[in-house]
Amino acid sequence: MVSSEQRRRQLAREKYERQMERRAEADRKRKQRNVLVGSVTAVVVLAAGGAWAGGLFDSSKKSGAQAAPTAAATPTATAAPVKGCNAPAAGQPNGKQFKAEPAMSIDTKANYTMSLDTSCGKVTISLDAAKAPHTVNSFVYLAGQQYFDHTKCHRLTTEGIYVLQCGDPTGTGSGGPGYQFADENLSGATYPAGTVAMANAGAGTNGSQFFLVYKDTQLPPNYTPFGKITGGLDVLQNIAGGGVQGGTGDGAPNANVVLNSVTTAKG
Repeated sequence: MVSSEQRRRQLAREKYERQMERRAEADRKRKQRNVLVGSVTAVVVLAAGGAWAGGLFDSSKKSGAQAAPTAAATPTATAAPVKGCNAPAAGQPNGKQFKAEPAMSIDTKANYTMSLDTSCGKVTISLDAAKAPHTVNSFVYLAGQQYFDHTKCHRLTTEGIYVLQCGDPTGTGSGGPGYQFADENLSGATYPAGTVAMANAGAGTNGSQFFLVYKDTQLPPNYTPFGKITGGLDVLQNIAGGGVQGGTGDGAPNANVVLNSVTTAKG
């Protein structure tokens, strides 16, 4: 017989996966709208002669297009102060987009570390370049581009699964670097506390969003694990203790968690 606790966890996992599917569909439709708007804009520019240069069709003003990403993209009107968290460093995400996955440049036999300097404390991570080379290579590249700097950790789950999700410069849950890459290291994957893994919208849709597991979590082996937290697990647990906006178990954290900077190092 399935216990009520097991059933609750199962429902939480199913809800998480449904939300990921809905976000993937919303992202697909957004891209379709942007293609249409871009085509219409090109026609207008040809007819009007220079309207694009004048700023009339700036991408942040197009219907259906994402505005320039900011660290405050997730509403915080109902957020409560969380002890240990401070005002984030001044600045905004650079919003860079890339046409393709970066060429492999890391040494898969070497050790790599990643440091998250967050507004709520520092988190250090040991990256597994041997088992997740493409994932680690992507993070080393994006960190070098300051892609993650000033981005908001937009999602916290406190029921059934226990993760803090980050890495989206738009703060909406649908942003990414412009490229996707295949899953790695899924055989026998588990997600105990301290795991760092890729968020995705289905097989082979890895981009820049990732999650940090602050308490043992049961998930199907569908999310590429690519690192282990070596310092700062207490920072994540403090963020989780602050709860979710609106008092639910899944949503924007009450803590204003911003990645002030993300750096990687070899060795």
